[in-house]
Amino acid sequence: MSGFWRDRPVLVTGATGLLGGWLTQRLLTEGARPTCLVRDGVPTERTHLDGTLKRVAVVRGDVRDGALMRRIVSEYEVEVVMHLAAQTVVGVAAVNPAETFDVNVAGTWTLLDACRQSDRIRAVIFASSDKAYGIQPALPYTEEMPLLGCHPYDASKVAAEAVVQSFVSSFGTPAVITRCANLYGGGDLNWNRLVPGTIRSLLRGDRPVIRSDGTLTRDYLYVEDAADAYVRLAEWVAGARDRAGSVFNISTEQTSTVLEIVASVSKAMAIDLAPDIRGEARLEILHQHLSAKLLMAKLGWAPRHDLADGMKQTVAWYRAYLS
Repeated sequence: MSGFWRDRPVLVTGATGLLGGWLTQRLLTEGARPTCLVRDGVPTERTHLDGTLKRVAVVRGDVRDGALMRRIVSEYEVEVVMHLAAQTVVGVAAVNPAETFDVNVAGTWTLLDACRQSDRIRAVIFASSDKAYGIQPALPYTEEMPLLGCHPYDASKVAAEAVVQSFVSSFGTPAVITRCANLYGGGDLNWNRLVPGTIRSLLRGDRPVIRSDGTLTRDYLYVEDAADAYVRLAEWVAGARDRAGSVFNISTEQTSTVLEIVASVSKAMAIDLAPDIRGEARLEILHQHLSAKLLMAKLGWAPRHDLADGMKQTVAWYRAYLS
């Protein structure tokens, strides 16, 4: 446990999402006092089932509600903000871009404006995405590359990052930006995503569905390693004002194709069914790979789980959940 977190008030938006749930649990372990912004109450979510939400202050509402954001920051005396609330599904963004831009961009400036009006804020961690890079001429992606994201979800993160940097430059908001690799782990109930969808299909005896042609490459990061990076980053940016505005990739620096991830899941489950490859994915970047060398150098962070270990733990969670 770090003395920095003992009894420190923290706001987590998007607290019932995959990363939000694990990050809230980690903050509780560190001794922090989380307040969780929750839009929808879904009793089957991990944070409900494991009792995490019973150990924190829960506020129901939308991150775009300015009056609510100001009330939370003031009444709960928030000092650290973990801003994860977003519309994160690429396919949904392609179908409903306006809502995606509204949640991801307007939600960010609304929350930051509430932080601007408080003199207690020590650190804000904004969750951007590796999709903000768009299609780059070289791999791996490094933090100094221009942001070329042009599809709706990707562009929403580019725009939100510009908002964050504006608040840093204009108002001294102590914010840093993260761009994570694809996260996986127990608690993701979006069955359209590759890992949970594959696990559920195999447990049911069905062939896992691959929307792409299976050759897309990504780096996959176990969710507890991402939570560890967020905790470390908040301490780091709170340590000096000149660290605000920094951007960090978070990745294992190991790439896998979609088919290789399905094979990893199958191996962890000891179930082997040929995937149903449909080749119908839209607005997807073909190849992505992040360098995390900056984060490793500045904070000494390194992932604790390789793909085999992370997948083993993930499969165990879903076996218990789906049983």
